[in-house]
Amino acid sequence: MRSKASEKDDTERRSDEVIAMHPAESGMQLGRALLHALHNAGISVLYQDREMKTVWARNMRAPWASETADGKDLLSPAQAERIGAAKRKVVETGNADRLELGIPDNDGVRWFHIWIDADRSDSGEVQGVVTTMVETTEQKRREQTLKTLLREVSHRSKNLLAIIQSIATQTGRYSETLGDFLTRFRGRLQSLASSQDLVTSSNWRGAALRELVSGQVGRYSADPGRSLRFDGENPYLNPNAALHIGLAMHELAVNSVSYGALSRPDGRIKVSARIVAGSETSPGLLLIWAEKTGAGRRDEKRFGSVALERVVPTSLNGSATLDINEDRLEYRLTIPRGNFEIE
Repeated sequence: MRSKASEKDDTERRSDEVIAMHPAESGMQLGRALLHALHNAGISVLYQDREMKTVWARNMRAPWASETADGKDLLSPAQAERIGAAKRKVVETGNADRLELGIPDNDGVRWFHIWIDADRSDSGEVQGVVTTMVETTEQKRREQTLKTLLREVSHRSKNLLAIIQSIATQTGRYSETLGDFLTRFRGRLQSLASSQDLVTSSNWRGAALRELVSGQVGRYSADPGRSLRFDGENPYLNPNAALHIGLAMHELAVNSVSYGALSRPDGRIKVSARIVAGSETSPGLLLIWAEKTGAGRRDEKRFGSVALERVVPTSLNGSATLDINEDRLEYRLTIPRGNFEIE
């Protein structure tokens, strides 16, 4: 039985025989294959002797495909000196070096990774340098985009946590028992989650007002298509506005289930939105929730009314009124233009 070492020797010998049979053809094929690989991968390679004279260059693309073959005429003096110093150091020490370079372009900045390796003779003496240049502009842009998105996610997460903290504090202030607190707080968190789902599905752009209102009312109505009538504009709310207006719609819907239209099979809620003159000639949005109330309504201040009259409008830099009379509830929220856009 033959050993693995013997089999390995036979394999290597057969490979050597193939190369020995067609040395010119094999060399040409290898050269062509490497040129195709350089071209497909967008890699530029430059070989220079110890005096930095160009011996050969392959697949040189802009900005390296220039009169000097190494792009010196397109680099800033500082960049050219940085690359030159790195090459001289490689010649002197024989140790490879690596640089990252940003070159101004009409579309911004193009980024490159540059590898500088020593080419040694059979005796080990450094006889030249091989410079490999790979463009990483798209990778760099993706990294920058990812960093921007992560900062945005962090910022929005902090805002969301601040909203949750405020809701928890206010809910606790107006709750008589732990059970009452948990029930109300859970409902408000679910309201935020519903609004947040709309914001996330739009890639953090926000949410359409009609969809936001329908979603919040739909959580408490078996048939929102019958119990809710929406008229007027359907602006796109930014994320902050979507979360806070969603909270307002939640509080109104919860109140309606207990004392208003949603407590009756034939009850109807009307929500309308229209553009109105705002401050400094900038148009705003007037959102109105109107419904008939029933007997047994509660007039004392609770978190719901505090959220509607203070928390939500303050968060939007707007204003609000909540009017409750013998048989009607009307909530009017004025939303400044910076919180929405009309598609």
